[in-house]
Amino acid sequence: MNWRNILIPVGLLVLLGAAYQNYKWMGVLAVSGGIVLWLMLHFTRLMTIMKRASERPLGYVASAVMLNAKLKANVPLVHVVAMTRSLGLRQSQALEQPEVFVWRDNTDSSVTCEFVHGRLQKWTLQRPSDAQDGADSPAHPQP
Repeated sequence: MNWRNILIPVGLLVLLGAAYQNYKWMGVLAVSGGIVLWLMLHFTRLMTIMKRASERPLGYVASAVMLNAKLKANVPLVHVVAMTRSLGLRQSQALEQPEVFVWRDNTDSSVTCEFVHGRLQKWTLQRPSDAQDGADSPAHPQP
């Protein structure tokens, strides 16, 4: 169970109750204004992230290795989208847990991320094998 879905609204109601008890309706108006400002800031941030992500190809990242180094456990999906500036390429079915997304770069390296309830749980980096590249082109070409 996600306690944030319960604690944040209860905390806001307690804050509004305390404002009413101390400053009556003027306190409620001030706290309500602060809550609305907070909601507008989060909405603006989300819209900025989505606007930047819409300008890039689906599942593209500049460097998969750098993304792998920056990722941390329990980071929200929105934060990962903000880091990559791209929506991930969905690998799992819609509304299925865990949600699996992939980001690739120009070198065919990719990062596969698993999100449970919108939070990053684990990720893996896949890089193209160097042995396969070496087999395709000989080290010393013959005359």
